[in-house]
Amino acid sequence: MRIGVCGIACEKCPRRVRDACPNGALGCLPKDNKFCAVATCAYRKSVKLCFECGDFPCETTKLSPVSFGYAQYISGKE
Repeated sequence: MRIGVCGIACEKCPRRVRDACPNGALGCLPKDNKFCAVATCAYRKSVKLCFECGDFPCETTKLSPVSFGYAQYISGKE
């Protein structure tokens, strides 16, 4: 199972399910990506997954498919 930079399983991502993922079978990777602020942010901060960042959850997290409340919960920063 591939996990996207946002933390969601690529196979369950709404964009991937609709065949609208700009990266196709590769899924979302940390890189400059005009379609995904989360991928761009992770790339600039040199992390593979959003939640590996010391600033997680942040304003960029709110743009991901993972709910911000859940992101706060798993980070322990409720």
